[in-house]
Amino acid sequence: MAAVYNFKILTPNAKAFDAEVSSIVAPGELGYLGVLANHAPLITTLKRGRLTIRFDDGREELHQISGGILKVANNVAILLTESIEAADE
Repeated sequence: MAAVYNFKILTPNAKAFDAEVSSIVAPGELGYLGVLANHAPLITTLKRGRLTIRFDDGREELHQISGGILKVANNVAILLTESIEAADE
């Protein structure tokens, strides 16, 4: 059983996502970056690209984001983005 942390995605119009996850992979400005539980504190900008969310049970969700800001601290990750939609496989 992998360690989990809380991950929220906020857009100007709604809370698009709020769940416990085992990892995310996000499109950073300098390349894709992964976040696991107990990650060091981080604030970074994101570019347009694919966001991968992995759950403790092995499920995976793929989304397309328009870029944004990712903050990670104390086993909570918050992504602020203008838009998010399901990605085609």
